[in-house]
Amino acid sequence: MKFLKLITPKTMKNFKIPFLAILILLSSSCELDEVAPFLDKTVYDDPETAKASAKGIYAGLTAYNAKERGIFVINGFSGLFITGKQGQRITNANNANLFSLNPTYDGDSEAMWSAYYSVISRCNGAIQYTTTGNDAVFNNIAGHAYFIRAYSYFQLVRLWGEIPLWTELPNSNNLHKAKSSAKDVYSQIISDAQQASSLMSENAMDLGSLGPGFPLKYASNMLLAKVYMTLATNPELGDGSKSESDYWQLAYDEAIKVKNSGIYSLHPNYSELFSQAGENSKESIFEYQLSEAASNSQLGRNYTPWKWKAGMHFGWFSVHASVYDRHVANYPTDPRLEGTYLHYYTRADNGAEVKVYPSTGRNNFRASHPYLFKFAEKDKSHTAQYNSQNYIVYRYADLLLMLAEISNELSKGAEAIGYVEQVLDRVGQTPHLSYQGGQDSFRDAIMREYRFELLGEGEDSHNNRRRGYTYFLNNIILPHNNDPNKSPQYDLTLLVDEARIMKLPIPLGEVTTNNLIDD
Repeated sequence: MKFLKLITPKTMKNFKIPFLAILILLSSSCELDEVAPFLDKTVYDDPETAKASAKGIYAGLTAYNAKERGIFVINGFSGLFITGKQGQRITNANNANLFSLNPTYDGDSEAMWSAYYSVISRCNGAIQYTTTGNDAVFNNIAGHAYFIRAYSYFQLVRLWGEIPLWTELPNSNNLHKAKSSAKDVYSQIISDAQQASSLMSENAMDLGSLGPGFPLKYASNMLLAKVYMTLATNPELGDGSKSESDYWQLAYDEAIKVKNSGIYSLHPNYSELFSQAGENSKESIFEYQLSEAASNSQLGRNYTPWKWKAGMHFGWFSVHASVYDRHVANYPTDPRLEGTYLHYYTRADNGAEVKVYPSTGRNNFRASHPYLFKFAEKDKSHTAQYNSQNYIVYRYADLLLMLAEISNELSKGAEAIGYVEQVLDRVGQTPHLSYQGGQDSFRDAIMREYRFELLGEGEDSHNNRRRGYTYFLNNIILPHNNDPNKSPQYDLTLLVDEARIMKLPIPLGEVTTNNLIDD
């Protein structure tokens, strides 16, 4: 958000207006001219301008602070990655806090927070000003606003827990907002996602549809399934009226709607999903539409290893060697290895060989971990700062693994393994022996399977924590910290303090501008 450049931490202490309210107060400013149209109720009087506004809500999610910095935060707080941003060493500022699961106030988390609340303000405007009823266009627009508000709050509550819950536009009498309990936030997410499901289009060719590339109502069903899975493993976040098994059943009911829609299927080539050739495939349920011409994606720059392509590359993300080793141990011939990691290439500038783990000995920081390759620019001649590869948020393979996990919890053993087999069949693999060891063994196997299939795609941080602190500690943190291949010079030691590793601290900017939040 551009206004943050104008406000220093010192002046914030005397300018006690929270982020979302500032968006309203400064909506006429040239610094925020991209926000003002979403706060004009007349935009929602005409179907075409209303559609444009709804597409603008999605554009907010593709802004740098929401997408690039948000993905950096989500991946960094998962316990699966290491970064060379701010220095090729384990002691750089990011590795020392967020990536070590020892979060402090940091600029990336602050930027993600403010960007998502900016998106929420756009949703609130659309919901407040759109009249629903018999008009398919306006119903769909409102549905998308409810969906993105639910999605945004789901992103925020999973990382921060108790957060301000804005469901209306601020006004002069309502500028500050206290934190709501995570329980109340989840209740709002469920309500919004249910509204979205009832209002959004079922087909991209429907009269009210926003067009190809935008999610259909089934994305809201998938979101609901993810929420109910969270409540099943964290019943204290529910309303007290449902049991763990009730939530697993609700998750199943929502997920199976997506499967039974008949719209989605697995793309035949796994690696192609992470290239322009695989954009908006039948596997995609919710996908950010990105374009070099629109200058709305620098993911390629951030993820592309040094000198893999001709120019503009940072290679900020590497995967812990222990994560790679676990994948190879389970599926040594898995073609997903090539689509997910990069450990050997020739430089685009001089043809020299670059080798990192496991091609080399672990003798320096950069060589000690494979790069995450999914979101790297695949065109080696590319030189621009921006690139055009889309980003898939929800895809059908994730849904199948969700159904496998849910079915296992509901004691639908044969059904559960069938979903896993579908995912693995695409890459010529079969379920390993852990799936045959009973319900508990299957549970551990499917939680690892998410990582093998979806590493770095935005769910790792949550999946690692969803089953609670003890599960996170015993299945992610300690196996990494105790790995015999771990080097004290080149590997992070992940924090084990429950009070620190489960949630991020509320950003300092929110604390210093919101009278109703102290910490």
